[in-house]
Amino acid sequence: MRTPRGTDPISRRLFLKRASLAAVGLVTGYPVLVERYLVGISTYRIPVPHLPPAFAGLRIVQLTDLHYGLLVPLALIEDVVERANAAAPDLIVCTGDYVHARETAEEIDAVWPLLGRLRAPLGVYSVLGNHDHWADAERSRYWLQRTGQDLGPGAVCLERSGERLWLAGAGDLWEDHRNLDGVLAEVPDGECRIVAAHNPDTADMPRTRRVDLMLCGHTHGGQVALPLLGAPILPVKNKDYSSGLKHSPSGCPVFISRGIGWAIAPVRFNCAPEIAVLELVPQNI
Repeated sequence: MRTPRGTDPISRRLFLKRASLAAVGLVTGYPVLVERYLVGISTYRIPVPHLPPAFAGLRIVQLTDLHYGLLVPLALIEDVVERANAAAPDLIVCTGDYVHARETAEEIDAVWPLLGRLRAPLGVYSVLGNHDHWADAERSRYWLQRTGQDLGPGAVCLERSGERLWLAGAGDLWEDHRNLDGVLAEVPDGECRIVAAHNPDTADMPRTRRVDLMLCGHTHGGQVALPLLGAPILPVKNKDYSSGLKHSPSGCPVFISRGIGWAIAPVRFNCAPEIAVLELVPQNI
């Protein structure tokens, strides 16, 4: 077969070169342009010690590490808020880093009106992360209080069918860590207590009072999870604290969500962002 005049057949070598370049472009572009926007809803069954029977099946939606700002648009945050509300939560707990930039209140004032739309029958409770403090701690605290989501220095008592569950905030380990012995001082010894903390290393801090479940973020799951190797970079001291349900050296259950946004580099690989839905069950089931 004759080649039309003015054209040259693509050699096998040239074809392979172009195919290789296309493959490299796909592999390098996917973590930046695709996966980090694929926000899924992940459902976890979490056994909790001392969980009252009335709270068996409690659905907690956890949001964390939204990092609104560069490459994380408000439209994405709005969609996350709508989907969190639609996930039929009994309770919503947010564990910090709602903005990305440092030394600016603009991102805080833009994202918090959206977070104020979160709704759940047992309430919406939030703590701050290190980025919220680095942006503007005072402004961040203002919005916590204005939205009624502030999980302050004491523990909040949730009641259902005459039984009680306690929710407390530990804040951020780097910026406003709260002594949990003091926070939980008024919680009766035999009653279930859940603690929201930004950084999972909080679970390893010295304390004498029991925590039945700690909810954390901060790690983003490492953003990159290599097959067989896991996350090569985790911004925590305890490298076991990547994502999912872990246990501290003292035996405390620690759930770590992969969160929504990014830090250090705008990539996600084998570690998609998530809205975490936790279904609590008594530990003996």
